[in-house]
Amino acid sequence: MPGYTFSSLEESDGTGVVDLFNYYIEHTDAAFPETAVPYEFFDLLMQIARSYPTVAVRTQEATLVGFGMLRPHNPMPAFARTAEITYFIRPAETGKGIGARMLQHLETEGKKQGIAVILAHISSRNEGSIRFHLKNGFFECGRFRNTGKKRGVLFDTVWMEKEI
Repeated sequence: MPGYTFSSLEESDGTGVVDLFNYYIEHTDAAFPETAVPYEFFDLLMQIARSYPTVAVRTQEATLVGFGMLRPHNPMPAFARTAEITYFIRPAETGKGIGARMLQHLETEGKKQGIAVILAHISSRNEGSIRFHLKNGFFECGRFRNTGKKRGVLFDTVWMEKEI
């Protein structure tokens, strides 16, 4: 994709990742926390995704415009072939194919590690994410009614699945 580079997340991405995540916390229903997370949150993300593929999307000027990762769905060995996905893109950069390219990167790297199923856990209020996942080969495999609450508003959690 011209103008962007796709590589693994690095320690130097911490501030950009947390700033982007906090944008989604504060302005959307895409991130579940209600309040901004501290910069140390990046260390937790990296620990959760340890030994799983990650992706950072940068402009030619090295500005982070998006990040994503696979992480364990369940720590039990029986579920080693299944991962959950998380990714966020700067709002001004959406609709340019970056999300699909990030997904492709994570799928390719995940397959190398034996991942065969990717799950996405999405707020029912995040209709754009649901549309994106449907467009990119996921299907809705479960919905938990009124299990989430953000800013006083209840929402369903939607689970989507894709075999890769």
